[in-house]
Amino acid sequence: MAQKPNIPKGTRDFSPQEMRQRNYIFDTIRSVFSLHGFLPIETPAMENLSTLMGKYGEEGDKLLFKILNSGDFLEQVDLQQGEYKKITTQISEKGLRYDLTVPFARYVVQHQNEICFPFKRYQIQAVWRADRPQKGRYREFFQCDVDVIGSNSLLNEVELVSMIDEVFKALDIRVQVKLNNRKILYGIAQSIACEKNMIDITVAIDKLDKIGLDKVNEELLSKGLPQKAVEALQPILLLEGSFEDKIAQLSIFLASSPEGLKGIEEIKEMFANLAILPLSCAYELDLTLARGLNYYTGAIFEVKALDAQMGSICGGGRYDDLTGIFGLKGVSGVGVSFGADRIFDVLNELNKFPLDIFSGSQVLFVNFGKAEQSYCLPIVNAIREKGIAAELYPDAAKLQKQLSYANAHKIPFVVLVGEEELKTEKFMLKDMNQGEQTLVSAEELIEKLQK
Repeated sequence: MAQKPNIPKGTRDFSPQEMRQRNYIFDTIRSVFSLHGFLPIETPAMENLSTLMGKYGEEGDKLLFKILNSGDFLEQVDLQQGEYKKITTQISEKGLRYDLTVPFARYVVQHQNEICFPFKRYQIQAVWRADRPQKGRYREFFQCDVDVIGSNSLLNEVELVSMIDEVFKALDIRVQVKLNNRKILYGIAQSIACEKNMIDITVAIDKLDKIGLDKVNEELLSKGLPQKAVEALQPILLLEGSFEDKIAQLSIFLASSPEGLKGIEEIKEMFANLAILPLSCAYELDLTLARGLNYYTGAIFEVKALDAQMGSICGGGRYDDLTGIFGLKGVSGVGVSFGADRIFDVLNELNKFPLDIFSGSQVLFVNFGKAEQSYCLPIVNAIREKGIAAELYPDAAKLQKQLSYANAHKIPFVVLVGEEELKTEKFMLKDMNQGEQTLVSAEELIEKLQK
């Protein structure tokens, strides 16, 4: 019995049409990255597990795809001891990358003598997470990351928001950019005397829009926060109003936290600079935005599509010492990651892919036999030299089959060469959309196709 072909859950095959759509997304994002002076790099699909573990928090560690060591390693491992992390290091030394930021930090430290700081890089590659597959959430997906490292300037954050605006304007997706600062979140934890629970607080409130206020409060209590502290947190979780209103109330709440007040000053400077730019996107201060990853230390970003039911399609933030884990202290970076797969789903849902990206070849030459092949080959080559995609059908098949091929691939023009065309050294050009046929010379054919 033949094996039924399938792929792992949470992964996908992409057809030629879907690849054209995906390349449209990648090319649009890449063009904005390049316009702002960012340079491309790539890193391996797998990293040493020591590079990845402990960088994403306990939940992130559980979602790492770990690669089993080769050889008879199981003979040396006591699987009864129940020590998950210890066993992991014995049976697995490598893992698939969870994101592009930690590998980037490793890259910066490893290549620090070759890099000119500030270093502006972009990276468009696949990442893997052992998550439960669902709409908009895959186990293998592409991220389009852009980061600047080696600069503390808040102008970098402003530039990133500007790039977010340019990308989604080019893709014709209306978005809202939510902004916050981890220093403010630390200040909030400090103000309710729970700074030791900073991670628990950020992980919980980051789920507010997904699970609701009551569930967030339950999770905070389950993590050991006193009832009094959870109650003190409510005004912040429910804070509404204009940016100025939020800042005014926040300044009072964080009056006893120097770190929190520093976060307020940073967010005020960001918003002052953003106000200067002619941005198309909506943006707001959202104090419930936390971004669950542990390495963020300053400004944090999250982007949502306004016209589609989808989670975050872009996010990121400032990380002050991620490279310090690998031995290079005091190097601050900031970046955002565009979720190509979610953007793909949004564009599909909104029917926003341009029609011209679905066409490949502009013209197909019908193949009637060897004499016709020899006559067509030079003109096919000449058309390609003009930058026009053209192909000659490889077999002398029935005409209907060749025309069906043209229709299936949305090829707008077909050239037919029979005995009469050979005699007169002409070409019959058929417009597949209009159904019109025109007898033309080689020069006229190229001219019409160029138009």
